[in-house]
Amino acid sequence: MPDATATDAAPAQHTDDYEGGLRACLEAVLMAADEPQQEADLARVLGRSAAVIGETLDLMRADYDAEQRGFELRHTARGWQYASRAVFEPVVTAFVTDGQTARLSQAAMEALAIIAYQQPVTRAQVTAIRGVNSDGVIRSLTVRGLVREDGADPESRAARLVTTELFLDKMGLDSLAQLPELAPFLPPSEALADVASAER
Repeated sequence: MPDATATDAAPAQHTDDYEGGLRACLEAVLMAADEPQQEADLARVLGRSAAVIGETLDLMRADYDAEQRGFELRHTARGWQYASRAVFEPVVTAFVTDGQTARLSQAAMEALAIIAYQQPVTRAQVTAIRGVNSDGVIRSLTVRGLVREDGADPESRAARLVTTELFLDKMGLDSLAQLPELAPFLPPSEALADVASAER
């Protein structure tokens, strides 16, 4: 299932037609998005004013805080985004790193191969190639030290992902030039260009 972001989706005519109304729509969009979303973009997609979107998000954040959820609705200069609550970061890290010596899952291997051969690449591009949301496996690869962020895409402003020195060490390589010839089995660069255009 391709990744959906607030800036790419078609405007929803009537958010109240959905169970839970505007709040449920905001939750669904923010869960699917791999980057923080601005109120103006969410307003355009959901057919509401930016003021109403902002008020609803503030209420949602307050409710999550009052309920002491394990996640929070975080607001930064880049926009709104769901994130694990900071106090639970040790638990999340322990879960992700549990069994560090165990083999990577098939999903993690797929994401790692895409990043290795197409880097720098954004989360949305990895998701588009795999066909499913890849945030979880990318987080796992990041915590394991195999992948890191390296700046932002100049057009979409999404974080760019690259492999690390540890990745080379684990693969027994001196440089990325020594990677096995698997690139022909991955989508051509033109396909990634189309995805990047869709992000804008």
